[in-house]
Amino acid sequence: MANINEIRQYKNIYMIGIGGTSMSGISEILKNWGFNVAGSDSSNSDIINKLIENDIPVTIGHNPDNVEGFDLVVYSAAIPSNDPELVRAKDLGIPTVERKDFLGAITRAFRNTICVSGTHGKSTTTSMVSLCFLEAKLDPSIQIGAILDPIGGNYRVGNSEYFILEACEYSESFLQFSPKAEIILNIDNDHLDYYKNIENIKDAFVKYVKLLPDDGILVYNSDDTNCMHLSQYTKAKSITFGLKNSHANFIAKNIVYDKNGFPSFDVYHNNVFYKTIKLSVPGKHNIYNALACIALCDEFGLDKNDIKNALLKYSGAERRFQYLGKVNGARVYDDYGHHPTEIQAVAEAMKQKEYNHSWVVFQPHTYSRTKAHLDDFAKCLLNFDNIIVTDIYAAREQNTFDISSKDIVTKIDSMGRKAYYIENFEDIIEFLKRNVKPDDIVITQGAGTITKLGHELVK
Repeated sequence: MANINEIRQYKNIYMIGIGGTSMSGISEILKNWGFNVAGSDSSNSDIINKLIENDIPVTIGHNPDNVEGFDLVVYSAAIPSNDPELVRAKDLGIPTVERKDFLGAITRAFRNTICVSGTHGKSTTTSMVSLCFLEAKLDPSIQIGAILDPIGGNYRVGNSEYFILEACEYSESFLQFSPKAEIILNIDNDHLDYYKNIENIKDAFVKYVKLLPDDGILVYNSDDTNCMHLSQYTKAKSITFGLKNSHANFIAKNIVYDKNGFPSFDVYHNNVFYKTIKLSVPGKHNIYNALACIALCDEFGLDKNDIKNALLKYSGAERRFQYLGKVNGARVYDDYGHHPTEIQAVAEAMKQKEYNHSWVVFQPHTYSRTKAHLDDFAKCLLNFDNIIVTDIYAAREQNTFDISSKDIVTKIDSMGRKAYYIENFEDIIEFLKRNVKPDDIVITQGAGTITKLGHELVK
């Protein structure tokens, strides 16, 4: 069982923003450990309904009276400093702590906290590792940034010393954790609203690697030039994976794809045949994710057959090239990728499938990212036969960047291809219904509200 001495003094804990993917998971872990937990959120959701079913009281809206009688208030990064509940807690002298710091305390409660990080592929790889540990009956606690059907949500509360979690690099939040093992999938130019440049991102990952204990485990991508230097910053055991670097500890050979674009491949460990693996998710990027998972699980002593069976059963997390249904006989998918590297990976995975014509509906995510990667967005969208771009999803930002979705369309037009700017989701749906043909592929792409469009389309 986990060692909860660091937080045992707080019997009654209140969570502001309890409906968030991480906050909800934390609250369930606390409830399982015997704490009295309650919280609030600005709007209802399936996650909140699940919390209420599990006897965690949730208030919709922020009422300052709610925090009275609690020993600690945990709040998510999205909560402003003038939030009425947070202000009242401080007036009453109740200790307050941001989510990432509190989650750091929880990571210290487990002997084996396994953190999965990198710019791309975190949710998928965390899901793969989680299913392998479940297949091996190791009863892990799990926290993922996406919905995973086999665990019925984005988290699982176990009763072992294993805690598997997705560790996000945004605003350096992963530096609050205490990992026993780290997977680093890749390091790319993202979150430039915070980091400003790639050098600062690389520096953050160096600090992250330095968190590992001497008897820890570092698994990293030896094909990624931004990862190659990481092992020099830790005494932990380093294990590499890759497709190009023949010196990697775990490599994939003899890769073949079926008509769905699902790969099967032979894994070699230190140049010795290890196991033939078949995936139920498409694309080369998922071979990388699987190799990272295999390297980690092998180091923890999991049986090869458990790893093989779990990876075959993994059919994707929500919004990761997720099949939604059909329109006009065309298959409709939804994907969360909102960085050019991720869209490129989806496009390459799609090309392994059999189809007639492809359609992408792209919603850029944040003005800063759109401005920083304008040319790369245009280039990666050229992989699709038909391109529709809708308005930028602002998320946390104001448009101080003098940028719009029309700039992407103009850039694509300058490259000799036609792209459509369509502002309204209803108009996009009508356009697709008029033009999409049987055996086409339609994919909605982005991290914002675009996910609703695919579901409406197949309805």
